[in-house]
Amino acid sequence: MIKLVNLVVRKPEYSHDEFVERWTGEHAEIAKELPGLQKYSTSLPTDPERSEYDGIVELYFEDMDALKAAFSSEIGERVNADAEEFIDMEQGPTLYVDETIQLNRT
Repeated sequence: MIKLVNLVVRKPEYSHDEFVERWTGEHAEIAKELPGLQKYSTSLPTDPERSEYDGIVELYFEDMDALKAAFSSEIGERVNADAEEFIDMEQGPTLYVDETIQLNRT
């Protein structure tokens, strides 16, 4: 399993609340349709005024090939085009990681 983790920064013309509404609403509906997507989560800072980032997205795929195929698809192109409208794509690091769960009591 491969996980894409991105620390997201909104474009300055969006308030944090406007960003959250778009990111967790319209954009999430498109992203959920990515082919091969196994798990999708978004996290928001508890105190956005003091946070360097507006959110964290985690996307899980079977492997890197599945991730690449997803973002090369028509839906993947729509996801990226939509994100570019309200996310500053030049900011915030993106990591591709293999997750090791040390403890899960949920």
